[in-house]
Amino acid sequence: MSDITVRIPGHEPVRAQAGESAAAVLKKAGAIKGAIAARRGDQVIDLSRPIDADCELAPIAPSTPEGLDVIRHSTAHLLAQAVKRLFPQAQVTIGPVIEDGFYYDFAFERGFTPEDLERIEAEMRKIVSADHQVVRSESPRDEAVERFRSMGEEFKAEIIAGIPSNEPIGLYTQGDFTDLCRGPHVQSTGRLGAFKLTHVAGAYWRGDERNPMLQRIYGTAFADKAALEEHLALLEEAKKRDHRRLGPALDLFSLHPVAPGIPFFHAQGTVVYNALVAYVRELYQRYGYTEVITPQLYKTDLFKTSGHYENYRDDMFLVAVDEEEYGIKPMNCPGHVYLFGQGKKSYRDLPIRMADFSRLHRFERSGVLNGLTRVRGFAQDDAHIFCTPEQLDDEFASFLAMTREVYDAFGFTDISLAVETRPEKFLGSPELWDQAERALQDGLRRGGFEFTVSAGDGAFYGPKIAFNVRDALKRSWTLATIQIDCAMPDRFGISYVRPDGTEGRPMMLHRAVLGSIERFIAILIEHTGGAFPLWLAPVQVRVLSVTDRAVEHAVRVGRDLAAAGIRVEVDQRNEKLGFKIRAAEVLKTPVIAVVGDKEAAAGAVAPRWRGVASQGVTTQSSDAFVAEVVERARVPITAGAEALARPQVH
Repeated sequence: MSDITVRIPGHEPVRAQAGESAAAVLKKAGAIKGAIAARRGDQVIDLSRPIDADCELAPIAPSTPEGLDVIRHSTAHLLAQAVKRLFPQAQVTIGPVIEDGFYYDFAFERGFTPEDLERIEAEMRKIVSADHQVVRSESPRDEAVERFRSMGEEFKAEIIAGIPSNEPIGLYTQGDFTDLCRGPHVQSTGRLGAFKLTHVAGAYWRGDERNPMLQRIYGTAFADKAALEEHLALLEEAKKRDHRRLGPALDLFSLHPVAPGIPFFHAQGTVVYNALVAYVRELYQRYGYTEVITPQLYKTDLFKTSGHYENYRDDMFLVAVDEEEYGIKPMNCPGHVYLFGQGKKSYRDLPIRMADFSRLHRFERSGVLNGLTRVRGFAQDDAHIFCTPEQLDDEFASFLAMTREVYDAFGFTDISLAVETRPEKFLGSPELWDQAERALQDGLRRGGFEFTVSAGDGAFYGPKIAFNVRDALKRSWTLATIQIDCAMPDRFGISYVRPDGTEGRPMMLHRAVLGSIERFIAILIEHTGGAFPLWLAPVQVRVLSVTDRAVEHAVRVGRDLAAAGIRVEVDQRNEKLGFKIRAAEVLKTPVIAVVGDKEAAAGAVAPRWRGVASQGVTTQSSDAFVAEVVERARVPITAGAEALARPQVH
């Protein structure tokens, strides 16, 4: 065997024999401690994989994102092995890693019960205790197909049959269980242990509702018990904060089978909805946007021109009107391009920032509808910017400033950015896409933002920046997005007159900060546990009378608050004060003002501010209280945001 040189970050280069395992090479360098896998160049590999050429090799710790992927993928195999032991008639299909966990799909006619999950988890722990070696092997495709078919694993055989014949089939065996997989995996089942099966759901084979329904077992796994327990505590907290429970409990919204996927917003929820829209409209005033209203129903010719009919038709509601095909609007952009094209435009007219809160409707399948986060009817803080190429950098900087301001206002601080690039199916020229992708990345660099690149995840009409916000439960949501359109300006033939009198094609940006208003409300409910900030709360103050004699003063305080623009309710019920306070707290009221005989006589209130642990029995004059509430209820504006917002100048 020939000698090779392996570079290991933080260590001296190691001389090894070609064919030695990654584990053996790392051990020679003293870098094996705690490693769960290794990175060879850009590839994550098993520690058992042979190293047969000069390379750079790095250990992967269990708690890193790559390490967690290995643990979770290996735990999915552990789950499948336990299921096959307990339920031999169940067929295995696929078991991928997902955010914060994994799942495995099984073809199992009777389905799994909660009691089954307990048995499966216990069996998984037995397999961990047995500490089976996890051994990788390769097989020709046709042999692998026959092997799994002979085992009664028809779904797995179908997967293998779809792999090109010249590709070797990777198999992983642990004890009495063998599965198809690219890997990598842990060296032995004993490396696992901090896992929990969470629930069962139905799923169609290959995601197609025409295919058989499978049983999907979800689970999660971590590098150690402490991390697992923290995650499980967050899951319990997430159940308490679930917007599908809190929304109706707080009288914000409800869902009914008469309108699947389209929520009914109650009076309290409508206050929140309108307050969010009003907040965005105030931003639009400062950042130079104009608002338009566009039709709900279009002839599908519009969507054929934009490219949406070809690429988005299955997600549209289509209707026949006078023997012509119409589409209920699923997005605003084609209508905005049409509006831009009305009348001649000069470079002096640009930029045009066109905002729209129109209702949108998309045909989401019933199986994916989920509260307010996945709906069929919604509105967005949607806008499209038409500008010259020279104005692009300024427009991008203005969008970043607005986005920063909004997320500061809502207390979102854990934000990551991803640039999503050209997918396999796209409109426009590759050259234009390349320019657009560079422009987005350069703009982020100028703004001092770090970002990752998500190859192939852009929309069919342009690359995108996605702002991924982590909430109080450490879940990531994509909120703000900005895209450079590489297709629609050309497809609609819109233009403007340059300073030299020639016609130019405007740049078109798609952008949103909150995204879907419905979805943002759901996220905000769960982020705050329903305890909205004072400026957004549907009822900002509840005034509680203690005695009948105090009612008149309580009503006067409520009237003064309402006159000052505060949303207030006065609780005059003949109930004990403790009952009234608990009722207000259940409804997440930000401020409670208690009015008893003493306060009534002094023209005062005893305020209780949500989130203040010890408030004593201090009183405050009614006028001072109203003034303080008004001051605290102001919509937050980030310091310096006024300077960042540039008025539109023609």
